[in-house]
Amino acid sequence: MNKKRVIVLGAGPGGYTAAFLAADRGMNVTLIDENLKPGGVCLHKGCIPSKSLLHLSRLIEETRHAEVCGVKFHPPEIDLDRIREWNREVISKMANGLSTLCKQRGVEFICGRAHFLDGNSLSINNKDKIFFDHCIIATGSQPTCPSLFSNIGNHALTSTTALDLENIPERLLVVGGGYIGLEMGTVYSSLGSQVTVVEMTGDLLAGVDRDLVRPLFTRLKSKFENIFLNTKVVFCEMQNNQVSVQFNGGIENTCYDRILLAVGRRPNTVDLGLESTKVEINDKGFIQVDDRFQTGEPSISAIGDVVGGAMLAHKASADGKKVIAILADSRSSKKTSSIPAVVFTDPEIAWCGLTETEAINDDRKIQVAKFPWGASGRAQTLGRPDGVTKLIIDPKTEQVLGAGVTGVGAGELIGECVLAINNGLKVKDLANSIHPHPTLSETLMECAESFYGEATHIYKRPKKQQSV
Repeated sequence: MNKKRVIVLGAGPGGYTAAFLAADRGMNVTLIDENLKPGGVCLHKGCIPSKSLLHLSRLIEETRHAEVCGVKFHPPEIDLDRIREWNREVISKMANGLSTLCKQRGVEFICGRAHFLDGNSLSINNKDKIFFDHCIIATGSQPTCPSLFSNIGNHALTSTTALDLENIPERLLVVGGGYIGLEMGTVYSSLGSQVTVVEMTGDLLAGVDRDLVRPLFTRLKSKFENIFLNTKVVFCEMQNNQVSVQFNGGIENTCYDRILLAVGRRPNTVDLGLESTKVEINDKGFIQVDDRFQTGEPSISAIGDVVGGAMLAHKASADGKKVIAILADSRSSKKTSSIPAVVFTDPEIAWCGLTETEAINDDRKIQVAKFPWGASGRAQTLGRPDGVTKLIIDPKTEQVLGAGVTGVGAGELIGECVLAINNGLKVKDLANSIHPHPTLSETLMECAESFYGEATHIYKRPKKQQSV
């Protein structure tokens, strides 16, 4: 029996970040995961492989668009075997890197299934018993699969199985208009599928600022076969090796080669033996924690997807860092950090801080500044003026409260906005910061300048005219 100071369950971004920092702080750490190597769902079955495919999708779209600029390519030949192999190479390289970091930091990595025996011990694969002073649960989440689609077998894809690219279906139905459905729909559309999206609400990316979604929606309407809003799948069955789907709202029954289910994720909290501890779970399966990520069991914390909130890899990593700071008895900052979100569609959408929708719902006075990418020289040279940069501003202090960007590479731009919000910067700080020309980052500067009616490349009335 080995007693370890800290056990981390789950080797995804939240888990391995916590494990590495704990080791850096001198703790004796064991990292446990069911995969053979660290990385979790994000690396092996989610973020990284999906972004690899989205990169290929972007390359394909660029070859198609280049003709407008005077460069013509032959239609690309799709080699699925090589694409799958390349994706595995990317995953393997990063997983090996994490394994090396475990060894360098002295973190013991165990491949296996953990099961709590009580508040200070657990078993691995129902065999080896390990004691701990503190355990961090970072087991992540998995796709939700509605029972309605249980009768169509492997014709139903999830965000995990869709990444395997076993084949390119001629017709693909994506159930769910959230970020996962739209990202994977973008990939399959670029590879040749006729994609239809069905969303039960009245908008794609429900809850995201409409100004940011609008350019994406316009582009997707030209790429996808259909986008059905306020619509549900009410029945489906197999017919001649296709899935016959019935919708509500009078839409004609249609057959599809595959159905991609992207209707949400559920936490991995089942069969962990939590009933042997004082850890509490709510009716949706999420572990209940306080503002220090402490569960009802003093020796157990939980972070990332299993505690709910924004189910994002970087949020889980941030959670892990906070927990280790607390365990190390250092002064953990109570300052709330802005958590950015990115939808890796084409164009990308990224935002952080307060949104205009949230401000309106809370009856909070704000001012809004916007800069259209049609006025960006760099966006024009890329042939992609279909973007917008937006700032949410406190009308009294002129402090930046929120920001959003839609356009090529939006995810790479939002970091500057996070920095501005976290440090209480004002609009003038962005406006007075010289940005290189011609770059997309200039849209942040000119958006800030437009707040004062001083943007060079657009004419806007002074800020007092822009109150919301």
